[in-house]
Amino acid sequence: MEIGPREIVAPRLKMPLAIPEGMTAVEFFNSPSNLKHLSQENGLLRTPEDFLMYRKLLGHSMEFDTSIMLDTSQRILNPLGRPVRRDQLSVRERKVWSRMTQTIMAYMLEKYPDPGEALVLCGEASLDPTWPLNKPGVPSIRMIHNHFMVFPQEMLRQAKQAMPTDVNLTDSGHHGLFLHTLSAVYHHFFGILDLQLLKPVATEHSQIRVTGFPQGLPSWEVEGGAEQLGNALFWAEYDRVLLGFLDFYRTFFALVSDRAASVPPGANFPDQVENILLFNNDFFNAAREVRLKVLQDPKFANEIRWQPAYKQLLYRDDRGRLIVTISQNSVGNAITELLGIVVRRIEDEEAYRQAEPALLAKLLEVRQRLILADLGTGIETPSWPAQ
Repeated sequence: MEIGPREIVAPRLKMPLAIPEGMTAVEFFNSPSNLKHLSQENGLLRTPEDFLMYRKLLGHSMEFDTSIMLDTSQRILNPLGRPVRRDQLSVRERKVWSRMTQTIMAYMLEKYPDPGEALVLCGEASLDPTWPLNKPGVPSIRMIHNHFMVFPQEMLRQAKQAMPTDVNLTDSGHHGLFLHTLSAVYHHFFGILDLQLLKPVATEHSQIRVTGFPQGLPSWEVEGGAEQLGNALFWAEYDRVLLGFLDFYRTFFALVSDRAASVPPGANFPDQVENILLFNNDFFNAAREVRLKVLQDPKFANEIRWQPAYKQLLYRDDRGRLIVTISQNSVGNAITELLGIVVRRIEDEEAYRQAEPALLAKLLEVRQRLILADLGTGIETPSWPAQ
């Protein structure tokens, strides 16, 4: 079997709403009216904190695919004022968020116990809130959201090879920057985090066998496996990984922007930023190269996300280990592409309807587990009851 990124096709339904004249698709998707429609037509469950679990019509996998987002669209009308990162949540919200993630991951691992048969993952994503609304994205682009999905391993093995230069894999050159230029200092910086349950693993030991991804990213094995998802210490360490990433991102792009070689205000690990990043010549050289490209290339400059935007994954590898990794989130790059999976969504109602009953049965089953754990109440839609 040839190792490399894979391209799979996922059927989708025709978009149920017409986009008003003069609006781009993403501008409309982010509107309060569309998000209200998404909840009414595809909502599965809502918590008192406004976490919304929903069925994805523009999904990744017909095997298992759902998302949770913090749907503040009806009470925070300014799209730029909505929480987009986990560190912006309250303590209560983070706890509910973690418990929902724990419950859905546990369900997927139970339903698909063989790592040789199914790739199980969840991926939390944030997009820079200053990113232009008319850029490509998804309806939850302005709110923190978590994706839960399962891919049959046989589907991945049989899928055609994706082009290595696919924009979704190259991440507009940004991920290549982290991979080829900043990888050593990136790993060194993360190596100083005081973690007990998350054990660093070399990139080549965290890769999915069929794709050879992720590449060049710091990764950690969850010592103790799935049982640790019920341990508050795991979620505290999961947060520390994000906080470290935010320090790294802010420091680097501040250096790109105005050559400000200083510890960012409110840094989570100021000593490490000062001693590891701001005394590393490779770090400064990479910032210099990006700064020069920004000055020379207007298209590249427009792609930069100056505020932190990330993807944090928790997935089961081929050996059955749970792995955590994190990367920046740049144009075109979706959750699955960190693992070398490019998803092409094709409008095909017949294929979607054939697979839909089995998918919905699993979504309603995991919804019931959330309800029994007092993690929200069911939503009634034209396609399913509230309970």
